[in-house]
Amino acid sequence: MRVLIVDDHPLFRRGLVQLLQVIPGFQLVGEAAGGAEGLALAPALRPDLLLLDLNLPKVNGREVLQAIRAHHATRSLPVVVLTTSAEPFDVDAVYELGANSYIQKPVEFERFVEAVRQIGLYWLSLNQVPGNP
Repeated sequence: MRVLIVDDHPLFRRGLVQLLQVIPGFQLVGEAAGGAEGLALAPALRPDLLLLDLNLPKVNGREVLQAIRAHHATRSLPVVVLTTSAEPFDVDAVYELGANSYIQKPVEFERFVEAVRQIGLYWLSLNQVPGNP
C-alpha cells in the first residue's frame, strides 16, 4: 500500500516510516512537512492512504482534508488524521470533512509504537482500497 505522510514534525515522520516498514506491503511514496506541499503531492503520487496531521503551517490539516475531498482524483483517498489534539471540536470537524479515522498521537513511546502497529495492521493489511481485488 502506497502511503503519503503529511506532518510538520520530521522526527514523527521518521518514526512512522520506521515502524510501518515492518508491515508487509507498506510503501512510502512521499512525505510533506506542510499542508500546501501535501496537497501538491497527493494527486500526483496517488497514494492509497494519507496520514495527516491537523496542526500544519500555513495550510492546516482541515484545509488539506477539505481540498482532498473536493478534488476528483483524491476524493476517495482514505485519510487517517494523526494529531495531538483530543478536542471534541477537532474530532467532529474532521469527520464532517470526510476523514476516515481520527487518532490522537500518543505521547508515551510504547503507546506510540502500539498505535502505529495497529494503524499499520488495519490500514495496510486489512483494509481494502478501491480498485484492488
